[in-house]
Amino acid sequence: MWRWFESLVPPFPAEERGEPPDGFFRFIFFYTQGLWKFLIAIACLNAMLAAGEALFFMCMGNIVDWTASTSPADFLDSYGSRLIIMMLIAGVALPVASLLHSLLLHQTISGNYPMQVRWQTHRQMLSQSLAFFSSEFAGRVANKIMQTAMAVRTSVLKLIDVAVHMIVYICMMLWMLSRADLVLVTPLAVWLLLYALSIYFFVPRLRRAASLQADTRSDMVGRIVDSYVNISTVKLFGGLGREVNYAKASMESFLKSEYKAMRLLTMFDVSVQFMNYTLVIVLSVMALMLWTVGVVTPGAIAIAIAIAIRVINMSRWMMWEVSAIFENIGMVYDGMKTLSKPVSIRDPVKPAKEPPKVGVIEFSNVSFGYRGAEQIFSQLNLKIKPGEKLGIVGPSGAGKTTLINLLLRFYDISSGAITLNGHDIRTFKQDEYRDLFAMVSQDPALMHRTVRENICYGSVSDAEEMHKAAELTDSLAFIENLSDYRGGHGFDTLVGERGVRLSGGQRQRIALARVIMKNAPYLILDEATSALDSETESLVQKNLAKVVEGRTVIAIAHRLSTLEMMDRIIVLDEGRVVEDGTMQELLSKDGLFRRLWQLQSHGFIGN
Repeated sequence: MWRWFESLVPPFPAEERGEPPDGFFRFIFFYTQGLWKFLIAIACLNAMLAAGEALFFMCMGNIVDWTASTSPADFLDSYGSRLIIMMLIAGVALPVASLLHSLLLHQTISGNYPMQVRWQTHRQMLSQSLAFFSSEFAGRVANKIMQTAMAVRTSVLKLIDVAVHMIVYICMMLWMLSRADLVLVTPLAVWLLLYALSIYFFVPRLRRAASLQADTRSDMVGRIVDSYVNISTVKLFGGLGREVNYAKASMESFLKSEYKAMRLLTMFDVSVQFMNYTLVIVLSVMALMLWTVGVVTPGAIAIAIAIAIRVINMSRWMMWEVSAIFENIGMVYDGMKTLSKPVSIRDPVKPAKEPPKVGVIEFSNVSFGYRGAEQIFSQLNLKIKPGEKLGIVGPSGAGKTTLINLLLRFYDISSGAITLNGHDIRTFKQDEYRDLFAMVSQDPALMHRTVRENICYGSVSDAEEMHKAAELTDSLAFIENLSDYRGGHGFDTLVGERGVRLSGGQRQRIALARVIMKNAPYLILDEATSALDSETESLVQKNLAKVVEGRTVIAIAHRLSTLEMMDRIIVLDEGRVVEDGTMQELLSKDGLFRRLWQLQSHGFIGN
């Protein structure tokens, strides 16, 4: 039974729904697709339970009147059948409705609904551009996903629960009081009006306070995570006190937003309590006065007082639930700011066929500048032939890394075109296009996963090929000696966040092994052996020379050993190709490359 109800809603739907809209209700509806039949069923069962609970008061009042007007000997004969109906409703119908309500609410919706939201928002965030993540804390984005998923679920479920329960319950209470005497409806109607005005006054303020609270909470989490991710830098530069103050500032901001929200809740609570106690007094006094003049029965008094006491409890519950609803609505609004941002780098609506594995790469009149910064390239032209090994050198800020980012379409150019075999790279699906490339950077990023998962990332896991790649990068010896706290050994050892448990040279060799495993036709090296000692580098370079045969290689280089492998070298300066030729041709000129060459020391070209 449990599994059947739990399987009614798939937590990980296969279909991609695209970008979520930015309006609150549209955002909620977007993530509630396929769930409405279950939510409607929950609402109907909730209405049945609310009506059943309200009917208890009427039954209690009737029983009081029946006992007052009937002798014990005649009681069962007169009212036995009605009592049986009451018991069947209370003992069978309502428990069954409660069971179905709980199963749908807890087994079908509560776990699967927020997981659907997390799953879809996570997939959406993975589609975001490099520019998006360069301007956001990773921890902040993750917190928004987790926080918004729970807030969407809570907003919808509590709204259904409170709205249905409140409407049904109040309608039933008004009906029961009107059956005794219409005058008794007046205090409850006035209370409802004042209660609605209180909600109208406080709730929008609570929503704004909750939105601010959610934003400051995400900022606080982002700052704390940032300190942990960069803990080696914090310790190296004696930044403990600085990080404490950095986190404290965000904690103080969060606390201020918390105080503001709590003040509003206190005022709301006091206002509701005052109205509640006033209602009990007025309704009880009116019922007693009507009884003294013979207008209502003792049962009506019992109903009126019981309803007044129930209203006290229900109003407090409603107050906290309504506050929780709008607090979660505030969280949804806050999450929407991040999670509904449009993806800046999009796949074409009708993508071209699979990109060619061999072809000419050409930059034609390319202009580009990062948002809010000066233009880096203006009318840049560059052609890279199939199988060519191109070295890129230049001073810092010349545009070397930006050139690679544009080639990989991490950013879209402002004007011009980047083509592969004559096809604009924007016409290809991003994943299919980037699958043609393998890259090793100066600071390789490793996942907090096993060595095996890192080496085989982006390729089919093949034990024989993986060992061969490890041998070619001189990694096998140190990998076999690795172990972790879980008992993992060798290739099954966790490397830590960003590979922190490995040295820089070890991380770089694993990244090189990953490139060899991928066997992509285009290879990008961003000072790929900079962290290796001379002996290891010499061995790896010899093996790399075999690996890169027949591939197009683009290498950002400062080391002589890397440049010697290149067929051609271009020199970038201030976003322009100022020199282009073989190493010997460039050394024969009195240009920037020769000046950089003369500044080299122990195999490095200085910046």
